[in-house]
Amino acid sequence: MIVGYARVSTQDQNPELQVDALEKAGAEQVFQEKFTGTLRERPELSQCLRMVREGDVLIVWKLDRLARSLKDLVEIVQDLQDRGVGFKSLTESIDTTSSGGRLVFHIFGALAEFERDLIRERTMAGLQAARARGRKGGRKPALSTMDTQKAAAMLLDPKITKTEVAQHFGVSRTTLNASLARLKKTSLNSNINDHTPQG
Repeated sequence: MIVGYARVSTQDQNPELQVDALEKAGAEQVFQEKFTGTLRERPELSQCLRMVREGDVLIVWKLDRLARSLKDLVEIVQDLQDRGVGFKSLTESIDTTSSGGRLVFHIFGALAEFERDLIRERTMAGLQAARARGRKGGRKPALSTMDTQKAAAMLLDPKITKTEVAQHFGVSRTTLNASLARLKKTSLNSNINDHTPQG
């Protein structure tokens, strides 16, 4: 039995062209997907794939009617092949019932694997670059050096608490303490350098 599957695209909401071509190619039954968009669920395709049996041939007008990515396309056609179901695409003249058509799909499978490897490599490279940027830069301190110096000066007054200073600059006590510690460390390093004999 020859079974057809048609799906409208966002640009072409009329499946009649596809259906006519499929019926002309000998399709005895045509499953039509009536909606488009980002919805992954395609009930007509699911029903079509459940219905086909060994010896049947599934035909589509164009490869992109069956799947939205090379990976999905290869997986669907591989499943059909494992079940003894042939596959034809009219526009691309692909026919897995012939040795030439099977060869084409082996190439498609290799390309899909290549695509997966590229995505994996790009993801890893992106993560490494992000980590490298994090090591070099990191988050900017909430308090500038000048504000931290002002805060340190305010705290010389025993009547002013750290909580009040933190509220004044709109930061938490933890952030204030971290900024003061950085300032102290910077000042300490500066004093050491100033008193180091120059050779």
